[in-house]
Amino acid sequence: MHLPLVKAGKAHRLVESESEDRPGDRLRAAWTAAFVFPEGDSMENPSAPQAQAFSDVDRAAVYQAIFSRRDVRGQFLPTPVPDDLLARVLMAAHHAPSVGFMQPWNFLLVKSDAVKQRVHNVFAEANNEAALMFPNEKREIYSQLKLQGILEAPINLCITCDRSRSGPVVLGRTHMPTMDLYSSVCAVQNLWLAARAEGLGVGWVSIFHEKALQDALGIPHHIVPIAYLCIGYVSHFNNKPELEKAGWLPRLPINDLVYFEQWGDSDFGQNFPLTVALAKMQSDIQEKGVFPA
Repeated sequence: MHLPLVKAGKAHRLVESESEDRPGDRLRAAWTAAFVFPEGDSMENPSAPQAQAFSDVDRAAVYQAIFSRRDVRGQFLPTPVPDDLLARVLMAAHHAPSVGFMQPWNFLLVKSDAVKQRVHNVFAEANNEAALMFPNEKREIYSQLKLQGILEAPINLCITCDRSRSGPVVLGRTHMPTMDLYSSVCAVQNLWLAARAEGLGVGWVSIFHEKALQDALGIPHHIVPIAYLCIGYVSHFNNKPELEKAGWLPRLPINDLVYFEQWGDSDFGQNFPLTVALAKMQSDIQEKGVFPA
């Protein structure tokens, strides 16, 4: 297995991908290789020791998927997504962690133009309302952003949360009842990273009135829509998040977000080596485009 974009054990640079009908083959090869088990083993019960770290190449591929993942809106290609590939990313989502192993998610696939148009109409109404909520300087940027690929993406997918699954008392949710919602978000992230490894773009559309989206998709009102995703092959992945490039917001310094022992305690004493390492890593990313691997 060969990954030209990564070098084992060292940082690597992310660059804009070339425009291709089926991008991402190299990264997909590394990701797929991580899920090939010896004969007689399976994903659920592999006999190989589970405490070992990944090989340098496999680890680098995981980090590459994380750091090159983008929220895609305007680069979708009409190339069909094969069912075997779609099956892999859905299975990755289904293997997300969940509170009490309740697996509260469902996956509602949308491919028909008619249903996509209904969903797009719901988005358009909410988007017009949203534009008026921002101050003038932000409103101008907002008006120039493409915030969805509902009609262009070959596949739309709504990931939901059934909060009644497993009954009224769920292990781990007894005192923090929102944990089922967060579990469903984990399924979104699993799918997003798997899709990136496969060369698929994913865009998360969240500008909807919840009830209107439920009605457009026939979702019962007790089922919570967590994420409406646009999925498909793309012409390219941006080297930075689109909103960062557009000047909407900057990437926050990570050392402003890390506390030690108590909320708000940055503690630059014994943890100084960690804060230095984080600052250097973020500087390398922002100034040189070099990511950890």
